[in-house]
Amino acid sequence: MKIVLIHGAWHYGELWEAVAEPLRAAGHEVHTPTLAGNGQGDVDRTVTHADAVRSAVAYLDENDLGDFVLLGHSYGGTILSKLAEAMPDRIRRLIYWNAFVLMNGESIESVSPPHYGQLMDSIVASGAYGPGAVKLPFPVWREAFMNDAPLDQAQRTYDLTTPHPIRTLTDKLELATFYDLQIPKSYINCTEDVAMPLGEFAWTPRFPARLGLCRFVQMPGGHEACFTNPALLARKIIEAGRD
Repeated sequence: MKIVLIHGAWHYGELWEAVAEPLRAAGHEVHTPTLAGNGQGDVDRTVTHADAVRSAVAYLDENDLGDFVLLGHSYGGTILSKLAEAMPDRIRRLIYWNAFVLMNGESIESVSPPHYGQLMDSIVASGAYGPGAVKLPFPVWREAFMNDAPLDQAQRTYDLTTPHPIRTLTDKLELATFYDLQIPKSYINCTEDVAMPLGEFAWTPRFPARLGLCRFVQMPGGHEACFTNPALLARKIIEAGRD
């Protein structure tokens, strides 16, 4: 299998390595692009969601990739849906891992709890991370994203993350054809993932239900299983991605 892993907010391609290693060891070809606006160093974080999608398309074109399984984590799910519209004939299967599945005209902000939007707006307004950039406060990372990890691991992984472009979370997506596409779909759910809090905003059943017919795969763990249990996540990706 050729597998392309699309990271979530505050992440970048290199942070997939602990998952990519067991996938490659199992014989799969793995690609881990970094989207525009993400990554370490001097990065323009004023980019739009469309810019991030274009960067993913450019990566896939430059590497001449076709017949691949495309996985998106969290924010990365919104990139998947747009890539599916852009290149439906090149994608073998879509896998959403605790990822946003948006409807036409929605943004990540519009389907998230209001307190998250208020928090992000205040951080951007403070200018703490530069123009258009936001990063989760550590207490949110520790309690909602790394709730299944010891404190020292939560701190180490937080230090690896970088600021994220706010526009990619607030831009409303035009999804004119996504729900008419016949690409096979899977949804991986980590059962302790409370990055979207339990209740009306929870990941499941809300987002997998939007996909209609899809393969539903579950595993124990929180939102950052790529750090806390990468070997099991790799096995679940294979399970979700196989024909």
